[in-house]
Amino acid sequence: MTLQTLKERLPDYAKDLKLNLGTLVNETVLTEAQKAGAFIATAIASREPRLIEAVTAEFASTLTAPQLAAAQAAAAIMGMNNVYYRFLHLVENPEYGSLPARLRMNVIATHGIARETFELWCLAVSAVNGCGSCIVAHERVVRAAGLTPEQVQAAVRIAAAVHAVAVVLQAEAALSRAALVQAA
Repeated sequence: MTLQTLKERLPDYAKDLKLNLGTLVNETVLTEAQKAGAFIATAIASREPRLIEAVTAEFASTLTAPQLAAAQAAAAIMGMNNVYYRFLHLVENPEYGSLPARLRMNVIATHGIARETFELWCLAVSAVNGCGSCIVAHERVVRAAGLTPEQVQAAVRIAAAVHAVAVVLQAEAALSRAALVQAA
């Protein structure tokens, strides 16, 4: 399925999401690779198979093989880190923060692409997953590397729109199943 087909299948109540996707696909503040990876990493973080398929079909050819692997790795590692570091942030016992994580995170140093790009994708995934400490940490890294507030915002806007589309697709699937049950 293409991203255009997916947009056309969104219900009328999600018209703003259709428009936002169209705008974000044409975003120029990010490099093409930064934009493509943000879309792919956040689609994976959304856990919505049709969205992952459409976004990957739209953007994978924009990326080199190492960049595509890094976008996938950003979604994977942040899927773990966002849970762990959100726990550390939310728990009221500081003792946990002094304990070693004892979770492998080698890909953060061995992803094989520009550090600021990988960190930007990690930031976008962290926005989807709602981890405040990871958002703060990755935002500091990308800003220190020279990315602008507008570039950070663009990646987070992509994350927000992609996540919202996933929510709508999942809701529509559930509503369809409910309608089938009622009809039976």
